[in-house]
Amino acid sequence: MKQYKHLTIEEREIIQLMLWKKQSVRTIAKALNRSPSSISREIDRNQPPKRRVYTPRLAQERAIINRSKRGERKLLKSSELREHVISHLKLGWSPEQIAGTSPEKISHEAIYQYIYAQIHRNGYGLLRTNCEGLRPYLARRKKRRIKKGMRTSYRIEKGPLPSIEDRPKDIDLRIDIGHWESDLIVSKQSKFKLKTINERLSGLVFIEKIENGTIEKTNEAVIKRLSSVPEKQRKTLTMDRGSENLGYQEIEKELNVNCFYAHPYSSWERGCNENLNGLIRRYLPKKTDFKTISKKQIKQIEYLLNSRPRKRLGWKTPYEVFYKKTGVALQH
Repeated sequence: MKQYKHLTIEEREIIQLMLWKKQSVRTIAKALNRSPSSISREIDRNQPPKRRVYTPRLAQERAIINRSKRGERKLLKSSELREHVISHLKLGWSPEQIAGTSPEKISHEAIYQYIYAQIHRNGYGLLRTNCEGLRPYLARRKKRRIKKGMRTSYRIEKGPLPSIEDRPKDIDLRIDIGHWESDLIVSKQSKFKLKTINERLSGLVFIEKIENGTIEKTNEAVIKRLSSVPEKQRKTLTMDRGSENLGYQEIEKELNVNCFYAHPYSSWERGCNENLNGLIRRYLPKKTDFKTISKKQIKQIEYLLNSRPRKRLGWKTPYEVFYKKTGVALQH
């Protein structure tokens, strides 16, 4: 009897691409050497109810969560593995980094499940008896886990903006380097903000402090940082529809890059950028007054993120991958 293998994120991305090309379930199954029923079930259970669009990243996360419950039980039973996880959390390692280098096989999702299982009411209650509170060692220190892609609502500026739907579909597969995303991190404590710009394939990130969220200051930051990248490595830039991003014509003219806008309230369409913003919050948590943060500190955070090994990069760093793909050394 042939043993079933779980779909990989690469296979899920191929499913998405072939669905965009309006390929049939049987054609997709044949291309992946899978049964049509497996592909059909995968598509049916991973389409959001409001927007009937198959999203490979969300499908992968859901599959990992389902499989991780077995890992959580393993973590509870093995004292050595548990001590390894806890000690590395206290060193500032993320659950994903711990899982990727652990001597025993464990998923990062199982580690998250273990951390939040220590708290009553799925994170809203008090610490359970004889348990240790480990949430302070996580990057975002959330009381409970929230689905990725969810975000506080913001004002949406309407207009004939170039849509992400018109962006080349293969960009989602991270095959080619030179496709960038940008976002704005705000602080309620001051008017100063952080503009983040990241490259999708390598995960390389630039961080710039700006005095306010005007179009002028935003464009200035984007043009300044992307100008340091050779023109052939800047092909597209995807942004949200915030008012600070409405001056895309100037960016296109100055950088010779094609700009696109994600759908309203669809932060998952810029998933790489959202993830990096969360990592920045580890160093600059909410309520931080960005006015007090020096350029030197921001450069240090940028360096730490770009020299941090990433699982999806085979535990290479964004600096290493960007250099390997382009021959351009951006490390300071």
